[in-house]
Amino acid sequence: MKKIVNILAAVAAVTGLAACDLDLYSPTSFNKGNVETTGDNEESASQYKSRTDMENLRNSLYNSWVKDIQEMGLEDWLVYSETRADNAYCGTTTASIMAIEANKQDGSNTNITRDWNWYQKQVSNANQIICNIDRIAEEDTSLSASERDQWKAEALIWRSFCFFRLTQLWGDAPMVLEIPPTITVENVSEVYSLYYPDRTPMNDVYAQLVKDLTWAVQYAPKSNPNNKMLMSDAFAYGLLARIYAEKPIRDWGKVIEYCNTIEGMNFSLEPSYGTLWSYEEGEAGDAYRNSPESIFEVQWTSKSSGNWVFMMYHRNAYNPNDSYSWAKWQTPSRDLIEAYEKEGDTERMNASIIWDSCSWSNYYSSDNYAFMHKVPTNVSSILVMRLAEIYLLHAEACACTSDFEGVKTYVNKVRTRAKLSPIPAPASVDEAIDVVLHERRLELSFEGFRFFDLARHDRIIDVHNSMNEKDSYWQQRKPLFESRIFLPVPTEALDANPNMSQNAGY
Repeated sequence: MKKIVNILAAVAAVTGLAACDLDLYSPTSFNKGNVETTGDNEESASQYKSRTDMENLRNSLYNSWVKDIQEMGLEDWLVYSETRADNAYCGTTTASIMAIEANKQDGSNTNITRDWNWYQKQVSNANQIICNIDRIAEEDTSLSASERDQWKAEALIWRSFCFFRLTQLWGDAPMVLEIPPTITVENVSEVYSLYYPDRTPMNDVYAQLVKDLTWAVQYAPKSNPNNKMLMSDAFAYGLLARIYAEKPIRDWGKVIEYCNTIEGMNFSLEPSYGTLWSYEEGEAGDAYRNSPESIFEVQWTSKSSGNWVFMMYHRNAYNPNDSYSWAKWQTPSRDLIEAYEKEGDTERMNASIIWDSCSWSNYYSSDNYAFMHKVPTNVSSILVMRLAEIYLLHAEACACTSDFEGVKTYVNKVRTRAKLSPIPAPASVDEAIDVVLHERRLELSFEGFRFFDLARHDRIIDVHNSMNEKDSYWQQRKPLFESRIFLPVPTEALDANPNMSQNAGY
């Protein structure tokens, strides 16, 4: 009853009904930005009326929504993927980040809260296209069928990417697929669940993502070798491969199918690993982008308005003294460095890690300090998906289906590029999985995979809990249990939504 009263309070405020002691605009997660409403009681957002409106939203997807990935989708994501595993110390003394490294995070953690809100907001942004474009195509005949289908497909791919990450971080996640109309007395029961959504079980989320992406690959733009910042069919196929590798919907045959599809497209490994993050020196220099290996990347092309996230990791190669007076994030761990050195993998280590002097000595001597080196300039791309990852995902699927020759083939594709000796075919499923996880660690360090790779194969607990014994530079970690693999739902979200439940372990 209390929930309905809260909703009716909002109705009273909107409609002018008399209400004593009722909160004006009862707090919901959606008036904080998760779902956009318009004050209009139409089925769709009424401010969008034309092809131009849809084109502007589609362009915003790339020009602002995707480029906003710097803070929540890279900076914070690497904390969850590299620092919660064994690839990087948190680096900074920021309390919210230190808590995550130590597995002492709770629902009040400011970084976790901002990330929850950001992914929900990105879903809402995509919904503005998905939920309006069919109506507008009927009303404005200048919007062609091909434009409608392509723009909708691009928005579905971005929404799927964001929903997938929500499940990786929190497990069950609220899944709002439409734009709620304004609440009235007449529709309060009908729209209640849109304003106060329960968390959707992961199985159902994944089923929806498969449905959306399977539709989107038909109409998404083809991969463009001159523009890899494109929600292409290849990126959609790659997301499908990632999704089918996860436990709720696991199907290694599907992973192999979608990896094969991408491998049959016009992609190839960059001949030199380090070139992927290379840049030309000097004032007129530029960073490398649109590699033949890249499937999806977030790009910046102007040094005057480039990314800012470079400053979180090291110097800006184009302005070496810029923002270099405080400890950086994602300091490479001794365990990762040892893994590279034991393999003799100087090719990938030198591209991923750079040594430099600085004014602090939190983890290494200040005259020879280790830094993450995969965003070296403010026009360096953030590589979200590339062919080497697909090869190793293919190898993973081969490992789990006892195709050990396939494991050897796909792992050696990336090892050859790294100038390493080829591996023989593994002798068992466990050995094959170990081989693939090791190779993924060295190939994909600081690209956002390590924690989730280990968790996918039930290895993250052992790795996380062994770090303090191996290296005193790690903070003292609270033991990781199954119940704390997922992050806590932010307290703010729980307070705002009476239907929202907390994850076990918090």
